[in-house]
Parts: sequence; structure tokens; C-alpha cells
Amino acid sequence: MPNKFDGKTVIVTGGSNGIGEGIARAFGKQGAIVCVADLDADKGAKVKMQIEEDGGIAAFFTTDVKREEDVNRLIQQVVNQFGRLDILINNAGISKFTPLLELSIEEWEDVIHTNLRSAFLASRAAAKNMSQGGKIINMASTRATMSEPNSEAYAASKGGIVSLTHALAASLQPKGITVNCISPGWIQTVNYEELREKDHHQHWSNRVGSPEDIAKACLYLADPENDFINGQNLIIDGGMTRKMIYEE
Repeated sequence: MPNKFDGKTVIVTGGSNGIGEGIARAFGKQGAIVCVADLDADKGAKVKMQIEEDGGIAAFFTTDVKREEDVNRLIQQVVNQFGRLDILINNAGISKFTPLLELSIEEWEDVIHTNLRSAFLASRAAAKNMSQGGKIINMASTRATMSEPNSEAYAASKGGIVSLTHALAASLQPKGITVNCISPGWIQTVNYEELREKDHHQHWSNRVGSPEDIAKACLYLADPENDFINGQNLIIDGGMTRKMIYEE
């Protein structure tokens, strides 16, 4: 039986590591042509090889998502090489938690440009090359709606992604492109086995999340049959943002 994503071309920005790697490998296993875009060329080459070893098709593109020319070149290279672009996953992002009174404008802009501006640039470029049924998925965060101290740049970038998502959904309606975002909570990308029991029990799901949890959500939102889900923010956090916390 063919997979739903056979022959579909997907771009995963920030696909060399962490959540992005998990997403890229999941789409590869489902028959998609996976285009990994990242600055980490060594790790990106390994992800490409892993997808191919699993029987998938993959390509790697060295990309600085902060640079408009890099993003435009990425989209054009993918379309030229594979003839189509069906799914864009704007996953690339960085986090810097600098004390507010020490936060420089350069650090602020680095986070905003990497996380938020890149999603705008890639979505705009991709939409020009997508046909009816195209899918854009942006990676936000539960920090868009809840904060710790010294997270101003990161929180602003992720809150912006949530708003950008529904604005893009409205603007791209005539082209039949759906746009949604995912807000992960605590997703452990390395050394999962070193987590403590109390780390897991903080969550109503009784475990900390993994990249596979986010990858499954991306597959769901990118499913060709899920065209009635549009402009939404899917929170995947084991229940943490719904949890009332009191001092004991």
C-alpha cells in the first residue's frame, strides 16, 4: 500500500538536529522526498544518509535562514531538482536566555531573525511555488503564552509565529494552502534516559516529550486529507500549560 506522502517534497529547516531531525526522518519513512536545510552540513549529511538507509529519498541544502538570498535559493533549488514543493516545515530556531537588562539589540535580532523572520521569508517564497493542497507548518512554542524570566527575545519570536501563522492562512486561502503551527512544550532531544522520575511526573502524560511526538503532529497536519485544519496552533506539551500549580 502506498504511503500518503509518496512523491511529496518536503523542506525541513533546521533539520540537522533535535526536533528537526526527528521530523525529517519521520517524513522519509513515510515516502516523502525530504530536503533538509541547515547550517550544520556535517550533521545534515548524516541525517540524509539515515533517511536513505531507511529506504527514503533525501537531499541536504546548506542554508542560513536569516538570509533572504539563502532562503530564496533553497526554495528554487528544491523546485528545480524535484519539480515540486508540497510541504514546508519552518522548524529552524535558536534560544538565548540573556538577562533583560543585558540583552543587546544584536542578540534580540539574532533570535527574531532566526526564528520569526525566517518563517516569513520561507513561507513567502514557498507559497509562490506551491499548488493547491500545499502545507506550511511553523514551529512555535508554549513560551508564546507562558514565560520564565529573561526569555524576551525567544518568547516574542514564538508569539510572533503563532500570529504569523493565522495571518498566512488568511492570505494563502485563495491558493488552497493551509498554514498551521505547533507549540511544543518540554521536548528532550538528547540524553532522554538521564531524565529524573520527577521530570516525567510533572506532565499529565507522565513523561517528557520527544522529537517523535512533534514529528507525528507534523505528519498529521501535512496529511492531504486534513485540509479543514487551518490557521491553528497545536499545543503538544503533555498537559503542562493546562496544569494548575500551587505551592505545597
